[in-house]
Amino acid sequence: MHLIAPSVLSADFANLQRDIEMINLSNADWFHVDVMDGVFVPNISFGMPVIKALKKHAMKPLDVHLMIVDPDRYIKDFKAAGADILTVHYEACTHLHRTVQAIKAEGMKAGVSINPHTPVSVLEDIIADLDLVLIMSVNPGFGGQSFIERTYSKLRYLREIIAENNASCLVEVDGGVNDLNAPELVKAGADVLVAGNYVFGASDPVAAIDSIKYF
Repeated sequence: MHLIAPSVLSADFANLQRDIEMINLSNADWFHVDVMDGVFVPNISFGMPVIKALKKHAMKPLDVHLMIVDPDRYIKDFKAAGADILTVHYEACTHLHRTVQAIKAEGMKAGVSINPHTPVSVLEDIIADLDLVLIMSVNPGFGGQSFIERTYSKLRYLREIIAENNASCLVEVDGGVNDLNAPELVKAGADVLVAGNYVFGASDPVAAIDSIKYF
């Protein structure tokens, strides 16, 4: 069974505790937390204080996705804030192996994300070291964007790379996920679906989570 990670970036920040409790009581598996610095992506989101507040109330793992330059500087800080899984961008890391090892040394699961224009082949040399690969199915930085159809073929190719290298990482997809494309994404090889607007924009977010988890 695949996992669902609602994206907190789409939650109602005036009612954040209510939305956290909704996820706690739902059939979702993780909290997906996007951290943006306004440099790597053209937007700014929350930092350590919000993650610490989330951790205090969250009853499920925090899946923290860093869309920032120079993520190495903050690895210990994100661990201290409560991240269970820490994902960095391939495009933001000069020494990717070192960054991944530093994440693992702090006791977190290590993930690497790639932007839509980055081929999955760049991960061949590091795939065996990863706990998670996050495929961006929209250009990162803003919620509510249209899903990029080429994501399906990238997922299938990534599955081949994982099999060839005897790797055991999970495959996550983030961007434009909804009830229409979720079955096809899982069929193509996704283990974890991140959903933001689809969940938090729904009149019944719990039912929306179920619609992309059970089909």
